[in-house]
Amino acid sequence: MPKIGIIYNDIKPIACKTAYQIQEQLLSGGWEVIMATGNGGLLGHSRPGRPVCFTPIEQLIPPGFDTGLSFALILGGDGTVLSAARQLAPLDIPLLAINTGHMGFLTEIYLNQLHSALEQVLLGEYSFECRSTLTVSLYRENALIWEALSLNEVVVHREPLTSMCHFEIQIGHHAPVDIAADGVILSTPTGSTAYALSAGGPVLTPDIPVLQLAPICPHSLASRSLVFSDRETVNIFPATDNEMVMVVDGNGGAYIVSDDRIHIEKSRYTVRFIRLQPPEFFRILREKLGWGLPHIAKPTSVELP
Repeated sequence: MPKIGIIYNDIKPIACKTAYQIQEQLLSGGWEVIMATGNGGLLGHSRPGRPVCFTPIEQLIPPGFDTGLSFALILGGDGTVLSAARQLAPLDIPLLAINTGHMGFLTEIYLNQLHSALEQVLLGEYSFECRSTLTVSLYRENALIWEALSLNEVVVHREPLTSMCHFEIQIGHHAPVDIAADGVILSTPTGSTAYALSAGGPVLTPDIPVLQLAPICPHSLASRSLVFSDRETVNIFPATDNEMVMVVDGNGGAYIVSDDRIHIEKSRYTVRFIRLQPPEFFRILREKLGWGLPHIAKPTSVELP
């Protein structure tokens, strides 16, 4: 019996209602349906003075989900998509993301398109778009104490965020550099339209094999965003005695002390998104972020009453 997975945002009534409606429809069509919420992919935050706890990347897979699933439906907003990506990337399951949130930059369709889209997918009339991910590891005294899979970005900053601090960053075999800023962002091309964009970084199309390092409010005209090959590993060392915070995909993370080392590298896992039409990244930029909209000139003269 063919299997389909559903991951949904259980705090949004419309996502819950739709998930169970789809389950009923698929069961009547002879499909086996495995369901889970996006909560299983939430990273959570560590707390100062308490042991750092984490779930290894491969153990975030929801019960019942395996490589035998044909694909998975994701019902929610971008946060649910990010959570589902962490849960299912190790299985290499194709994801069809349905927007029941607000921005929905990572989603493929809206709810009013669900019926026709599901028919198209069940007929196998779709393609894939692969997105790279990062493996983020936190080491303390050479022991791994926290790790996560990231689709968007890794952010390291002080608390409060408005306090400037120093970071020593080494990219690959190159000499370490010192950056003075409120924080630093390391993003994938997928994450280039998220926090990194707000910090002044460039937009990267999803198909190029690069990473981006973007300082947050740098205290130097020389410290600007850097784009480099995703074959390079990155090590971040807090060059200050103040406690810092690392946040992954805006979801969760860990506190960082002065002797810690954050190691980031391209993960062996990718996220495969189902595309119902040829991917058109510039169209998404235009629809979601207003990029490239035609300029409407102001009138050259105004008639006074």
